[in-house]
Amino acid sequence: MTKMFDLSVYLVLDPDLCREFGMVETTRLAVAGGATIVQLRDKQADTAKMIETGRALKAVLAGTGVPLIINDDVEAAIAVGAEGLHVGQSDMVAAMARQRAGQGMILGLSVETEDLARRVDPSIVDYVGIGPVFATDTKPDHKQPIGFDGLARIVAMAPVPAVAIGGVKAEHAGPALAAGAKGIAVVSAICGQPDPQAAARRIAAEIERARA
Repeated sequence: MTKMFDLSVYLVLDPDLCREFGMVETTRLAVAGGATIVQLRDKQADTAKMIETGRALKAVLAGTGVPLIINDDVEAAIAVGAEGLHVGQSDMVAAMARQRAGQGMILGLSVETEDLARRVDPSIVDYVGIGPVFATDTKPDHKQPIGFDGLARIVAMAPVPAVAIGGVKAEHAGPALAAGAKGIAVVSAICGQPDPQAAARRIAAEIERARA
């Protein structure tokens, strides 16, 4: 089964950073600006809250072709009818996540090292998030930043497409793609910006420039 998704401009929603517009309106504006995939990440929310927010996001994404990925909560992902689920190394094991979510759902996995990337099973995982490229305030407990050299080394080991994450902004699109990533995952570069649509448009333009 070929799953269609575009990792170019990967928006990871953060409820605190998105407070000014809210996550739903931030998503609407970001997609209008060129966001290609949206992940709901809210570590404070319980499953009921994730479902409530997820349904509102599904409604705003309807007809855009942009998939909704739920972070770490497989029950919410199923209940919402999300297109995907993303798990970290300390969350549910990828094989179990795949079993619960079914074959049709996009499954992403966070990897921080070459060894973890090498062990990814492409029959289970559809893409990997590699990072943190830089230190980032949105995930204070993150591992040691890997930089673009580390990104390139880990991408080379991954048997599935990769998106770069961790402190990346529009100006990092070129180096991230040069390292082999298919796109960049951003939080503060869109969430909390005065104009999320313009912020997304700038990232999309940088991705296009890097591919030209």
